Amino acid sequence: MQHLKLALIQSELVWQNADQNRKNFSEKINLISEDVDIVVLPEMFSTGFTMNPREVAEQMNGETVKWMQKTASIKDFAICGSVVIEDKNKFYNRFIFVFPSGEIKYYNKRHLFSLAGEEKVYTSGVEKVIIHYNGWRICPQICYDLRFPVFARNVEEYDLLLYVANWPKPRINAWNALLKARAIENMCYVVGVNRVGGDNNNLEYNGHSKTYNCYGEPISKQTKEEEFVELVCLDKNHISQVRNQLNFLNDKDEFKLQL
Repeated sequence: MQHLKLALIQSELVWQNADQNRKNFSEKINLISEDVDIVVLPEMFSTGFTMNPREVAEQMNGETVKWMQKTASIKDFAICGSVVIEDKNKFYNRFIFVFPSGEIKYYNKRHLFSLAGEEKVYTSGVEKVIIHYNGWRICPQICYDLRFPVFARNVEEYDLLLYVANWPKPRINAWNALLKARAIENMCYVVGVNRVGGDNNNLEYNGHSKTYNCYGEPISKQTKEEEFVELVCLDKNHISQVRNQLNFLNDKDEFKLQL
């Protein structure tokens, strides 16, 4: 597939209320009038960024994953975002990607946010994941991962680096700068979907969900610091043209990543 159309949903989240969050996202999804390939939701979209996994964690056969599978099947698109998951008595901040067929791929957040004590209650991921969908190679990442360029380095020739986040307003300049930097250094599209509103930790979120091309140029039109759904279309030709013309990835450093 030459083109990939994504729907980025920048939304408020109801604190630790999965039922209400699923309902809210269903309403937003039902308003999408065009065909899309992937719907992207924020980090911990069913709960908000909580350090209370025992209160909210679901299994991979739980209601939120079932809702994702049902939505993907009915709408005939992929849907993704991160969810608090309990797996073999461990808790994960897990990026879940559901295909229209119901097939699931997932990535466990590698870099846990120690400033909030995330590493004390969640288990870190031990694998970098590349998802193959409609001829595109997608590298999923979660929030704090954005600050660690070595882990995200494009050694797999992926096409899209996809971040979902609960990135707070006081540090939004870092979000903007690092998304752009990841696109430039990896010569790929970068999509970052953040939330808005407040949470029970008295943190405020102002979105700035963005899409950048391989030059680090923003292709998103939305700039509102409130809820919105934005459709963006990515073009494989752009990737080929930039890489064939500049070839910076050919000169990248060789390294071995120890996880």
